[in-house]
Amino acid sequence: MTQLHDRVPAADFPEVADRYRRELTAHCYRMTGSVYDAEDMVQETYLRAWKAFDDFEGRSSVRTWLYRIATNVCLTNLESRGRRPLPTGLGMPDSQARDELVTADEVPWLQPMPDVMVDVANIDPAEVVGNRDAIRLAFVAALQHLPPRQRAVLVLRDVLRWSAKETAGALDTTVAAVNSALQRAHAQLAEKQLSEGTVEDTLTPEHEQMLERYVQAFWAKDINALVTMLAADAVWEMPPFTGWYRGARTIADLIDHNCPGGAHDMPMLRTSANGQPAFGLYMRTPEGDFRPFQLQVLQLVGGRVRHVVAFFEDGLFETFGLPSSLPASYAAD
Repeated sequence: MTQLHDRVPAADFPEVADRYRRELTAHCYRMTGSVYDAEDMVQETYLRAWKAFDDFEGRSSVRTWLYRIATNVCLTNLESRGRRPLPTGLGMPDSQARDELVTADEVPWLQPMPDVMVDVANIDPAEVVGNRDAIRLAFVAALQHLPPRQRAVLVLRDVLRWSAKETAGALDTTVAAVNSALQRAHAQLAEKQLSEGTVEDTLTPEHEQMLERYVQAFWAKDINALVTMLAADAVWEMPPFTGWYRGARTIADLIDHNCPGGAHDMPMLRTSANGQPAFGLYMRTPEGDFRPFQLQVLQLVGGRVRHVVAFFEDGLFETFGLPSSLPASYAAD
């Protein structure tokens, strides 16, 4: 590992350490499931690192040292917080399209992560193993089912590829305890049939054309067109509503009868979250302009939309750099 302490003056520490901010944000997001908590945990990590830098003896790289601090900051934070599920993780069966919509605002729901906050395209691939795959929404949702220390062990061992010895050192435990925790984490995910999920890594021109049709289908509220883009066994969920829906026809019926907008009421703006295509969907107001309604994160499999999580959290639009409103003259055609 690179020994940086000997040749990095304390005054230069912020510049040196800041190169790891995005990957540390991804790490804290995997641990917490919240974009806002992840930002707070990274800030706390840098504060602790800055205060302790004079005592850093250079036995590991600055990067490894920061990851150790960040992991323990997250573990401390998680001691007083519950897990962040999606509706599919509540253990309830799928709902029917015309069932009553029930919200659970008290649940700390999983949040999406803007790609721009965790972009690691310019980081040495040898240092960040599987970062893109391990930021997928399905994977982060699966991690939420694990106790915090098991979650930390799985991320350090399987995502960062740390050795059992390195992981034990970071968590102040033994190699045997690390191996046992990793085995239990794998067993729990397998028992619950939870995994990273399958996501198309590269969007082809055909995918892009389909996504354009998807936007137009919402703008026109063309339910039949929407059905052709959904996989037969597609899943739709929308926290803070507790219900979730399976099947293209069920999802289409849900949108047809429960979505308040009509034709030309629902424009979408493209963004990206968790390494997946995403859209900010706006809704026309009585005054004629458009306001944030839901932020959709899509999972594409085999050229179809396999899973959509529609987050009803207006604050996410600002987090994703999307406008707070669109003018009445806006047209998606």
